Amino acid sequence: MTRTVAILAFDDMEVLDYAGPYEVFNLAGEMTGDFEVVSVGVTERPRGRGGFAVLPAYTLEQAPAAEILIVPGGAGTRPLTTNERVLAHVRSSPAQLLLTVCTGALVAGAAGLLDGLAATTHHDAFEELAAISPSTAIVRDRRYVRSSDRVRTSGGISAGIDLSLAVVEELAGTAVRTRIETEMEWGWHAER
Repeated sequence: MTRTVAILAFDDMEVLDYAGPYEVFNLAGEMTGDFEVVSVGVTERPRGRGGFAVLPAYTLEQAPAAEILIVPGGAGTRPLTTNERVLAHVRSSPAQLLLTVCTGALVAGAAGLLDGLAATTHHDAFEELAAISPSTAIVRDRRYVRSSDRVRTSGGISAGIDLSLAVVEELAGTAVRTRIETEMEWGWHAER
């Protein structure tokens, strides 16, 4: 079964928050045929931090039902926390897994998806997440957290790669995760 991995793209997103998980799941797809990565734009031509341009395959309204939804972080998450169109998309997603990278957790928190769960985010945004989602237990000392069977959150920027590798290992096995880690020349920081 091929799993669709949808990654949100929006203005002022952190580039590695988007590109790191994209690369992990794209390599997993190339190696196994089990993953297909698609970008879903909040706008038609989102520009990430530093002018990084993304040409999304889909808009929010056109997005296919995905098994995995990834919300990257960056300064652009702040306006999304009050964007009902985005919150409704994230809230109503049929995805079996919701992954947030960095301040993508603020969007999940604003959508009510972190209520009563443990979660992490970029260390500079711990207090913001606590304010947006007061019932969330903020985890300050982990690169990523299995918040629930459905929700996984990661700390800042490069931690999204570690979270993505952990999910690939869970879904496709240790051998695939190890091959991706080797291909990317990445030293995985596993959280057990």
